[in-house]
Amino acid sequence: MPYQQGSARTRQRTVLLVGIAVLLAALVLAVVLASLLTHGKHEASPKMLKWKDKGTTKNLQEVILGRCYNYITAQYPELGDKDCLKIWESLKDAFIYKNPCNITSEDYQPLMELASHPIPCNKSLFWSKTGDLVHRYTKSNQNFLTLEDTLLGYMADRVSWCGDPSAPGINYESCPKRSECESNPGSVFWKMASKMFAEAACGVVQVMLNGSVEAGAFRSSSIFGSIEVFNLNPDKVSEVHIWLMHDIGGPQSESCSGHSIKRLISILEERNFEVTCEDNYRPVQLLQCVHNPDHTDCRLCTNST
Repeated sequence: MPYQQGSARTRQRTVLLVGIAVLLAALVLAVVLASLLTHGKHEASPKMLKWKDKGTTKNLQEVILGRCYNYITAQYPELGDKDCLKIWESLKDAFIYKNPCNITSEDYQPLMELASHPIPCNKSLFWSKTGDLVHRYTKSNQNFLTLEDTLLGYMADRVSWCGDPSAPGINYESCPKRSECESNPGSVFWKMASKMFAEAACGVVQVMLNGSVEAGAFRSSSIFGSIEVFNLNPDKVSEVHIWLMHDIGGPQSESCSGHSIKRLISILEERNFEVTCEDNYRPVQLLQCVHNPDHTDCRLCTNST
């Protein structure tokens, strides 16, 4: 009898240990499965977000490096000491693997420092709603520079980029628009670059605005109206010349005596700038007329009868 009782206890202990072992194994398996499922969700969720703007430019690294080397070798060899590889790395580090709605000015600070360069006095040309015209003008007249004619602007012009928290860290499918989130990679970059461009201006500066825009030539919400105007330094800038251009054959919604221009002049004069405004600045209008030589707006004079 004692032997049989001992054997029964041994069997019970064995069954209990086996049961405990099975339970522990099940718990470990459950934890592992839960971890894998959670990890999978974490990796997949960012990729499921679809933004409204175009995604990162294909071959972004090659585009940025190519533009950088072209700028410092072919266009402005005096900037040959710029390190294009470091500039690319600092741009990439600003957004890769990051939430594209959570970019800060600190992310771009190293890039701004690496790519900045002096702007000669009397050459700064600002613009709003005249992008194609102003850049045709600076290409034909080397006496003026827009932001897009600086190294930073030249590299980034018409290029887009944004990150993704999951691999490969860059979203090539879509990027957020400003209306979706203010702190997206493009908006933060252009605000910082515009601020730096305005701060560097000296002497006489020019601004080309569009007098054919129905909403008004000067808009407080534009980059020029919200950032550049307020970062011009009155101690460095002596005068601001406004060139108010109208589309050839287009509506003349506003002149230099218009409401929004008066508001701009008031803002500038309050900041102690001398201001002039000219409707259809002739050198720029002649460039417009290259594409519309026979239009009545392009006639130097009319025959009197």
